[in-house]
Amino acid sequence: MMEPWKRNALIVGAVVGLLSGLIAAYLWIQRAEQSQSQVKLTAQDGVKVGISVLSVLKQIAELGTGRR
Repeated sequence: MMEPWKRNALIVGAVVGLLSGLIAAYLWIQRAEQSQSQVKLTAQDGVKVGISVLSVLKQIAELGTGRR
């Protein structure tokens, strides 16, 4: 059986991931409506987003290790 703190960490991570994804989609929709066109995600934009996500994940993984 999974320890309670591990289960809680997974639940918090899932909720934060869901909320951040929904906010990102909402902002993308707002941008499209303001420009009155569909916003296209290019390969270059996808790479930028991917690198940013990896950077955030690295920072989260280093929390509490004392490294800065």
